[in-house]
Amino acid sequence: MKRLPIALIITAAFAAGIAVPSAKTAQKHFVVTNDDVSVNLSPGPNSVTFYTASDPSSPKLTLLKSLLTGGDGVGNGTYAQVKQSLAPDGKDECIYAADAGSNDVAGIIGNTQTVAGNFKGSATDNSADGMGVTLNPNGKYLYASFTSSNTIATFSVGSGCTLTFVADTSAMGLSGGVPYTLAARGTILVVAYVDGSIESFNTSSGTLVSNGDEQFTSGVTQEAYADGIDITSDGHYAIFGDAVNGTTTVEVSNISTGKLTATIVYGGRSGGFGAGLNSNNVWLSPDESMLYVSNNNSGQVTGLFFNKTSGVITYGCTSSALKGFNSSWFDTTGLATALTSGTGKVLWVGEEGNGFTPPSSIGILSVASSSGSCTLTESANSPASDPNSPSLRSLSAFPSRPF
Repeated sequence: MKRLPIALIITAAFAAGIAVPSAKTAQKHFVVTNDDVSVNLSPGPNSVTFYTASDPSSPKLTLLKSLLTGGDGVGNGTYAQVKQSLAPDGKDECIYAADAGSNDVAGIIGNTQTVAGNFKGSATDNSADGMGVTLNPNGKYLYASFTSSNTIATFSVGSGCTLTFVADTSAMGLSGGVPYTLAARGTILVVAYVDGSIESFNTSSGTLVSNGDEQFTSGVTQEAYADGIDITSDGHYAIFGDAVNGTTTVEVSNISTGKLTATIVYGGRSGGFGAGLNSNNVWLSPDESMLYVSNNNSGQVTGLFFNKTSGVITYGCTSSALKGFNSSWFDTTGLATALTSGTGKVLWVGEEGNGFTPPSSIGILSVASSSGSCTLTESANSPASDPNSPSLRSLSAFPSRPF
């Protein structure tokens, strides 16, 4: 498993003094990156950077401003860790950004681009090993995994984009792996550990209760280790993007009973999913007809067709290597869709820099899908520079995907 610096982008309905539009006004599209700043791979003053996104028919990102979070970044971890979340507190749109170098979560009020505070979990919550903090919201709670302390902290979301620590839950893989990615839907939170094991927790009371289903994925026998996680809108399937020294590999677990079942491997050694290398990051299209996979080591993105009824995955298409790969940046990372319906129309793609000197960048791909075939075409306006981030990692989008 390659351990490299991390950063991330989230798309939000706010930026540089522009308020969240009402339902009666034209909806705008925004992007903001958690830059996860490090200085020579040591913690550095962290920041978030805001962008506006243009019409999807000719997609483009325009940088607006940067804002210090008040905490420190760490610039390290795995490709699929999500270092930010967007979660409304009932009044404001809030950005929660992980400050992994100072073991806190910054709460940022989106409409005013101001920091509400830096919130810590317990005194033992720690990510000093440099693998960072992963965030995931679920209703009125926010979950944060800390890799040095093998804990997942539960926070309640308060007014003004504040957080209140509720409790810690111990979380460790079957071979001692740290909890480095997680995803929640409904009353289940799914965790992937660095040793290839996975586990789920019940979230019905807010705090986490293990479902007693910890197991190694089926892909471990192919030296493929679950990393990125997405969950279908109905909570029926958990989908894992695998860290693998080879071609695209994804796994699916039926979680309709509220527990993980043995995963089914798609792609992998059997091939058939194109020439893209590595597959840590996965993202479902808003209509769940497609699964996008970031081929980290070949600078590409693969589009797979997903049957949301059966959970079966089949091959669709693979992009060319994105512009600047292996020269100005070195790995594709996190993915997010621009629109909230259909295929999402446009993909934002994290492009990791060298980990020491900014910038990273954001790739822009247009998606076309029809009659069982697809294309992923890079925009003429791609990439957009992320000048504050040495190693951009994960992304999401606002207006947010419906699930």
